[in-house]
Amino acid sequence: MEKRVNNPRKQDEFKDEVLSLRRVTKVTKGGRTLHFSAFVAVGDGKGRVGIGSGKSSEVVEAIKKARMQAVKNVKKIDIIDNRTISHDTIGEAGAAKVLLKPAKAGTGIIAGGPVRTVLELAGLKDVVSKSLGSNTKINTSKATMKALTSQRSAEHIAKLRGKTVEEILG
Repeated sequence: MEKRVNNPRKQDEFKDEVLSLRRVTKVTKGGRTLHFSAFVAVGDGKGRVGIGSGKSSEVVEAIKKARMQAVKNVKKIDIIDNRTISHDTIGEAGAAKVLLKPAKAGTGIIAGGPVRTVLELAGLKDVVSKSLGSNTKINTSKATMKALTSQRSAEHIAKLRGKTVEEILG
């Protein structure tokens, strides 16, 4: 019987970045068991980005699991002029809120921590962001992903309304 292997080329096209690596202990009657929890973001720099988490008793294995999970969760993001997003948006995850705004050419990514990492892996170059509420790494990166996936391009809106792009843009 032939063993099916996931497409190895699919995983190689993504760059990855570890956002969070933590030691987690479970206390049992027999003592403490130590595990590692990893949270990873992957992206190809061309509008595809994903995040995932993994847990294992070894660091390398936890990172590998998180990377596989992130590759499975890859989403396509619309990039305007090969550099920015189409409109202001807010993403929420838990108590974390992330506000993303498009910026003029040459502004760069004005963001910190996991928000910056996710935006860079997505291939965005000019975006301004503001973290509101909680600033945990995991929820902030999840909120960033929600904000990015909620983007709607002019072509998409025109198609939904049955109009041309020129009518939408004015």
